[in-house]
Amino acid sequence: MSYEWVQSAASRRRAEDESREESRSAVARAAARLFGQQAPDGFWCGELTADTTLESDYILLQLWLHQPDGTGWEPPSRGRIGKAARSILERQLPDGGFNIYAGGPAEVSATVKAYCALKLAGMQPGSEPLRRARTRILELGGLQAANSYVKINLSLVGLYPRKHVPTVPPEIVMLPGNVLYEMSSWTRSILVPLSIVQACGANRRAPAGFTVDELLRPGVSLALPKRKGLSILFHHLDRVFKVWEKRGSERIRSAAIREAERWILERTRYTEGLGAIYPAMMYFLMALDALNYPEDHPDLVEAIRHFESLLLETDERFLFQPCVSPIWDTAISAFALGEAGLGDDERMTRAADWLLSKEVRRKGDWSIKRPHTEPSGWAFEFANEFYPDIDDTAMVLLALMHAKGSNPGAQAAAERRAVNWLLAMQSSDGGWAAFDVDNNWAVLNAVPFADHNAMLDPTCPDITGRVLECLCRRGLREHEAVRRGVSYLLDAQEKDGSWYGRWGVNYIYGTFLAMRGLAASGAPEAVKALAKAARWLVAVQNPDGGWGESCASYDEDRFVPAPSCASQTAWAVLGLRAAGEGGSAAARRGRRFLLERQTPEGGWPEEATTGTGFPNVFYLTYGMYRDYFPVLALA
Repeated sequence: MSYEWVQSAASRRRAEDESREESRSAVARAAARLFGQQAPDGFWCGELTADTTLESDYILLQLWLHQPDGTGWEPPSRGRIGKAARSILERQLPDGGFNIYAGGPAEVSATVKAYCALKLAGMQPGSEPLRRARTRILELGGLQAANSYVKINLSLVGLYPRKHVPTVPPEIVMLPGNVLYEMSSWTRSILVPLSIVQACGANRRAPAGFTVDELLRPGVSLALPKRKGLSILFHHLDRVFKVWEKRGSERIRSAAIREAERWILERTRYTEGLGAIYPAMMYFLMALDALNYPEDHPDLVEAIRHFESLLLETDERFLFQPCVSPIWDTAISAFALGEAGLGDDERMTRAADWLLSKEVRRKGDWSIKRPHTEPSGWAFEFANEFYPDIDDTAMVLLALMHAKGSNPGAQAAAERRAVNWLLAMQSSDGGWAAFDVDNNWAVLNAVPFADHNAMLDPTCPDITGRVLECLCRRGLREHEAVRRGVSYLLDAQEKDGSWYGRWGVNYIYGTFLAMRGLAASGAPEAVKALAKAARWLVAVQNPDGGWGESCASYDEDRFVPAPSCASQTAWAVLGLRAAGEGGSAAARRGRRFLLERQTPEGGWPEEATTGTGFPNVFYLTYGMYRDYFPVLALA
């Protein structure tokens, strides 16, 4: 053995010791920052933000709720409309358009919404911002190229021909065979109130002389696009619905409206707004207004309160959150802190007690397909008991392995119920979806209003991987559900070794969670898949040692690199660790990227959009992803 070799080995050991000490110090600072963000009740809740479409919709909503009189349009919310307009303008791109994710190109629907909102707010069409936006819209195909929901919303105030937008009849709640429940939970919570709005709100108008005809591209039809296959059938059905609106039975229509009203009101109990998500809550407000609820009606007052609770408003800011994420943020924060060895901290007990108080104990829409399953699980928001979700439930169960509440017996019972609920919510293909079982009736993707890319809630690798990790770490490695989940993931692996990520951007997210699930299973047949996935992660690592992926991956159906960011780098490092490559050069470089970019306060800077709402349509920025995922990667 040479002297040089001995010295080299000693040098490597010193470097490794220093790196471990540096990681411990970084985790300690990050943990202190995380605990500093914990609410007194024990939960964490970071900001959850999106693009300009929410503020644009808010301005259009004010027009719906506060119609112009003979002298013009002076809504009582004029001050907030001005703030919303400024918030929109601040995000205009140099080319005049508006994007739907950080660093992304102008998107036609977002830009049309922004243009209409800014014009309603009082900006003149000849102004520089609107002139540039109008030019970009026409370059992108004009108003005709916008998605169906943009056209529907404009049609509600007479700014787009009603005959050229999809009709959502309230009779959908009366269809036999529970057809409504073959749609995703978020779609049904949007469509049912929208059906009331379309059926009862035909008298709303824009201010006199107001138009957006300048956004129409000459020579392009306004009619619904005619596609192929089943979409032709639905196109004809839409024409039938429009005839029915004018000539159908008033008795049946009235009964359908009453049933739709009952449906939406029932689903605002034990929750913070219909579906606890912005679009459904907005249409719920509009539906109650269309049904002539008085301004002081308790349901309307409560609906406005819940809707406005999504608003982040200061003198300098005006942003709507699409929803809030306290259970999600609390579960991941507690899990990360527990993995870092802080499970005995009394603040973790507060987190556990708070999470346990939020267990869902009522049957929701999921029980249509699982009527005999005992209710359990956790939602995403503070309260949304009709819609507990599988991803949050698995994440909470992982957190509760570290966070121990003040009542061990109650915690054990809740955990047992939740595990049984997760097992019952496995779909027939072996995977898990977000809210429902076997929500994969592909025919619905052909309906005219399916271009929001979210008609269905199919199983996906990211949620399946998290559920597998949860079940296996709770001693269920040998359970048949785990075997089927492993088979699902092996079948879902892409040729390059990655996995698609439905709820995070994109292949890095899906890959790290699938890898963690397979690693936890200990399945011998997963070894090759894990090695292949690790090779893919190494292949897409950026030269600076980090990882980054663009939302454009969804549009191109392949990995699209982006500048490195903290959350996606953490995901990749976690994936490599799951494959047994935590000590590899790539993983060390990833950790080095995180260590060098941690701020003195213990956090990480991040501007990237890494959360997914509806692929290609709506993306999310989770304010705390940059805080807790690096803790997991460095722990």
